[in-house]
Amino acid sequence: MGKNIAIFASGNGTNAENIIRYFQENGEVRVKLVLSNRRSAFVLERAARLGVPSACLTKEEWADGRAVLALMEEAEIDFIVLAGFLARVPDCLLQAYPDKIVNIHPSLLPKFGGKGMYGEHVHEAVLAAGEQESGITIQYINEHFDEGAIICQQKCPVLPDDTPDTLAARVHALEYEYYPRVVEQLVLGQR
Repeated sequence: MGKNIAIFASGNGTNAENIIRYFQENGEVRVKLVLSNRRSAFVLERAARLGVPSACLTKEEWADGRAVLALMEEAEIDFIVLAGFLARVPDCLLQAYPDKIVNIHPSLLPKFGGKGMYGEHVHEAVLAAGEQESGITIQYINEHFDEGAIICQQKCPVLPDDTPDTLAARVHALEYEYYPRVVEQLVLGQR
């Protein structure tokens, strides 16, 4: 019996699509559900194009968590992957999926993490601080933004002429390369 993943995403969904494509030919792991907290999130269209069921829940449903948990149970989800998800994960999910919910952050945590630190905001902060390197952090989540146990970090240089966009491109390349592989290792108990 294979393992089932749910992806939570709030935006464009490039990481979600990359993960879905990574597992399409995998007999052991499959993406069974994509959930969003934003009806306008393009990730919902990406999921539909790739044949993955998706749903959008209201702010109240996310805050309460019972509807989310019911969808997880109905789809027999074993593992949850956050891919640009900008809402708080309900406590009932944290309790139901201990060490089975992961997130990716576009910096080397603990630097440049916390509430409001996502996407371009992170890259702008890295450049403003004069950092020599940046990268990604894959971590388990807990009840605090970006404070869960770190699973993996990968680095890239910050170049003297970088803009938030050029730095983001290098960070995205790391995300696309490492996130699906690390998720696979975690789901299959290889990490």
